Amino acid sequence: MVSDDLPGGPIANRPLRFFWVIDVSGSMVGDKIGQLNYAIREALPAMRDTADGNPHSAVEVKVLTFGTGTRWVTPAPVPLEKFKWTDVAPNGLTDMGAAMKEMAKELSIANMPERSLPPVVVLVTDGQPTDDFESGLKDLMAERWGQKSIRIGIAVGADADRDVIRKFIGMSEMEPLDARNSADLVRYIRWVSTEVLKAASSPASRPLGSQSDALAPMDILPPAPPPIAGVPNVW
Repeated sequence: MVSDDLPGGPIANRPLRFFWVIDVSGSMVGDKIGQLNYAIREALPAMRDTADGNPHSAVEVKVLTFGTGTRWVTPAPVPLEKFKWTDVAPNGLTDMGAAMKEMAKELSIANMPERSLPPVVVLVTDGQPTDDFESGLKDLMAERWGQKSIRIGIAVGADADRDVIRKFIGMSEMEPLDARNSADLVRYIRWVSTEVLKAASSPASRPLGSQSDALAPMDILPPAPPPIAGVPNVW
């Protein structure tokens, strides 16, 4: 598809890949995984509305889970308008390093579409890696698309390793989103599904090789919402 409603002639849609990287280790059992499934499912209509508001980007979604090993819930990118959330279930350990290695392969130049906008990678975790996270993160950051990706981290509960999430985010200006209850988790999932997506698909976000290629992701992101006041921490 192309759009010709801008001065200077038609502008082709640019691909924008949005990745959920979800911790499904055993500690996510119960309310955490239930609220996560609910939050992403409920955020989808607003996410589609946000994408529809910028017709010059074509959003595709992929979902990677990690517990004992990793699994692509969506083996191939799914256009957002066709994407449906499939509930995930807890499974064993916290192989976050393996998830980083999977993302490194996914964000290689060979696997990313031409003229792509910087991808959005959202890590949701409630624990600490049980494998070699540092090696996995090194592989991810060795890829140019890994470096240019907009990386958001959601810490679910008090036991989430915020130092690890900070390393994943890689930007001192942004802290992990701190979800200590279901209300905050729902709010943060909606924020990344809408406000972060809107910023990533905006005219300020450019493909690799453009004049704005050096633009830092933080330069285009809106401020993250604070925790909801008056809601007790339960996780």
